[in-house]
Amino acid sequence: MTLTHITEADVEKIALGAAVLGTGGGGDPHIGTLIARRLIREHGPVAVKALSDITDEDFVVPVGMIGAPSVAVEKIMAEEELVAVLRLLETACGRKATAIMPIEIGGGNSLIPVACAAITGLPIVDADAMGRAFPEAQMVTFHLAGYGPGYASMVDSHGNAVLTKPVDGAWSEQLARALTIPMGGSATMADYAYGGEVVRECAIPETLSRARDIGALLLDPSQDGIDPATRLMDELDAYKLFEGKIVDIKRVFEGGFTKGHATLEGLGNDKDDQFELSFQNEMLLAMRNGQLAAVTPDLIAVLDSVTGRPITTETLKYGARVHIIGMACHEKWRTEKGLETAGPAYFGYPVEFVPIEELSREDLHA
Repeated sequence: MTLTHITEADVEKIALGAAVLGTGGGGDPHIGTLIARRLIREHGPVAVKALSDITDEDFVVPVGMIGAPSVAVEKIMAEEELVAVLRLLETACGRKATAIMPIEIGGGNSLIPVACAAITGLPIVDADAMGRAFPEAQMVTFHLAGYGPGYASMVDSHGNAVLTKPVDGAWSEQLARALTIPMGGSATMADYAYGGEVVRECAIPETLSRARDIGALLLDPSQDGIDPATRLMDELDAYKLFEGKIVDIKRVFEGGFTKGHATLEGLGNDKDDQFELSFQNEMLLAMRNGQLAAVTPDLIAVLDSVTGRPITTETLKYGARVHIIGMACHEKWRTEKGLETAGPAYFGYPVEFVPIEELSREDLHA
């Protein structure tokens, strides 16, 4: 069902669904849930605009968090940041925002723009610029279409405010990441603000609605007793990659990112098999018994084996029993430009991109 308004009751559903689509990244969904719920309670439900209803006269501003998810869990943003980051960008552009949009569909970064819309009274667009979450600022569909970030505003909880005008997406990432570190490892950011014509061309539609539907499925009590990975297969056209227990986890804060590696031992039908995950804010590479199982830009999600709830990269724990699923990314990411921007080679992984649907054929795991 397509969203028309986001109420308090929708927030947890969006958080859960976005954490699945966010492949373990995009910020902590619990923090985003608390902020969005409180601001909706104070200011009322957030109106939602379909991407197709955005007009050429609209000026849409994506708002979100940048930094390491493991830092953002402890360094909670101040709600004043949501207004400050928007006003700074509006002043630079000489235009007033008519709508807010998520820059990505990730746990926290799907709800921070909802909170911004609530506190400013603006509608939110049911779309984003990734269809998932990615760790770097240039990894957006605007960049794939040849559009730069324009002005980028960043603020932190101390009241620091910085405005940059990067020449392209790569420079936006370098400047923003360098600023994020002295800002404490995370900051609120707005960039890729465009008129309606460009937003309609670039954004991936109905991703907030999709996240809400996934979350509603996970919270549906009638689904009790059904394997949580199976529960999502039809909804997501997903593939079950592995069932196992985490037996080793290495995680560090490095260069403004949460980076790490997890090793799993198989359970159930996957007993005696081994699985490895590599992440940089998001899950990016999955290997089964040394063979490629899934890789960016396709989606890799880790679910608690009992509840089916998604597990983020900062909450992976030794001993956790999980199901791992894989999903095809949006077709924009499978283009030459998409793979150059967010494919395995960009992250230094020594594998070629192979679509998840090919990797998951039974004969490849025979």
